[in-house]
This record gives sequence, C-alpha cells and structure tokens, in this order.
Amino acid sequence: MKIGFIGAGKVGFSLGKYFADNNQEITGYYSEFEKDAIEAAEFTNSQVYRNQEDLVKDSEMLFVTVPDGVIEKVWNQVKTYDVSGKIICHASGALSSEVFSDISELKGFGFSIHPLFAVSDKYNSYKELSGSYFTIEGSEQKINVVKSFLEKMGNNVCIISKNDKVKYHASAAIASNLVVGLISLSERLLTECGFDEKSAHEALAPIIKGNVNHIINDGVTKALTGPIERNDITTVKKHLKTLEGNDKEIYKKLSLEVVNVAEKKNKDRDYSKIKETLK
Repeated sequence: MKIGFIGAGKVGFSLGKYFADNNQEITGYYSEFEKDAIEAAEFTNSQVYRNQEDLVKDSEMLFVTVPDGVIEKVWNQVKTYDVSGKIICHASGALSSEVFSDISELKGFGFSIHPLFAVSDKYNSYKELSGSYFTIEGSEQKINVVKSFLEKMGNNVCIISKNDKVKYHASAAIASNLVVGLISLSERLLTECGFDEKSAHEALAPIIKGNVNHIINDGVTKALTGPIERNDITTVKKHLKTLEGNDKEIYKKLSLEVVNVAEKKNKDRDYSKIKETLK
C-alpha cells in the first residue's frame, strides 16, 4: 500500500513511521510548513511533496493528518484532483468520514482511522502503536481492506458507526484527559493537607500505578476497592462533609459510577442507602 500524508505533525509523523516500520511504502509528505514535511520525510525515509496533487496521484491511501478544524478545508482542495479508487483517511477521534463530502460521487473511499492512544511525541509515540486498538468507520466497499491492512500489522481493530464517533471520542477523553484532571484534584487535596506539590505527586504515584496495573490486568470490577465497594456509608459521608463546591460534585458523580461497578462485584450487597447519600 502506497501511503501519503497531508500534514506533518505528531500524528502524521507517528503513523508514517509506524507504517514504514511495518513494511508499508510511504510515498511522502505535503505540509504548508515545508520544514515539517522535510523532517517527516527524513524520519520515514520518504519524499517531500511541494504540491498536494502529485502526492494524491502517487498514493493509494492518503491520510489527512491536520487539525480537526482544517480537515474539511484540505479535503475541499484534495477533491479537485483525481481521487478515483483512492482511500482517503483522517485520524480524528471526534470526526466521522462524512467530512469527506461527495467522495462516493468522485469514486473514492473515505475513512476515519483512529488509534486509541494519546500521541504525545512525534519521535517516539510510534513505538507504542503496536499495542493500540484502532477504530475505523467509512466506506463499506473498502472497510474490510482497511481492517485487514491494520490487522496485518498486529493491531486489534474495531469497526464503529459514524453516529458513535463523538461518544467514542468522549470515552477516550475520559480515560486519558479526564484522568489527568482527577489526579490533579487528588494532588491539590493533598497540598491542602500539608504536602508540597512535589511530595503530593510522589506520594500518589504508587497508588496510581498499582491501581492502573490492577485495572489493566484484572478489569475494573476486580480492581475496585475502597469505602464505596465496602458499602461504608459512614466514611463516604465524612468525605462529603470535608469537600466543597465543584470538588464535592465531582466526588458524588464519580462515586455513583463506582457504585455501579460495586454492584457488579458484590451482587449480594444493598447499595441503595449509599446511592441516596450520593444523590
């Protein structure tokens, strides 16, 4: 598969290098910032393209790896070229393949292909993509071709509906970005107890690592411990009494989700009173 990229940021770098390391032919990169395209081409041993049309012509699969708000604008330019038989993709978690308007009439095939992974470093994130799930949605005629393309590299692939893209992205944001917010809240509460920021961070590291490893290895239900799982309403009431404002609301809302997990783990326990307290 000859694969080209419009856009040479972190995602373009990472996917290009990952595909190249899995014996795919990277035709090259086009970017409005030529320096980025040169850098990405060197990183993937591919070419720099000075215009989009040549890149489209030379590629069987084209990734539009630009910020979400620019994808439609780039597509409106790309679709003025011959895209017949081409697989056109973006890697947005939130947008569906519908952003590629009129692609069926142009005899091309549109897809959103998203690695369920936080790409944070353009030079190193590709090393971790082998363990990532990919989600895909798009043209039914070529969906199995794209699925097979990713599976041959060893990735698990889930086909989702275009109507579920935003919910899917919300799930990813909760597991990634919102966890950062929760840990930030936890660290801040420790600083209110006398820890400095460095000590708060270091003190929580073992419990965070242990919990995440337990979740990964055993699943959320088996990993759950603590006062809610024990149905310890007295401790939960004490927590609520010491918290205020938004901190209290976060605790209550997340605790209700934890109750759902606790009910799966301990089917013989009645959590109705603790749910009333949290509501």
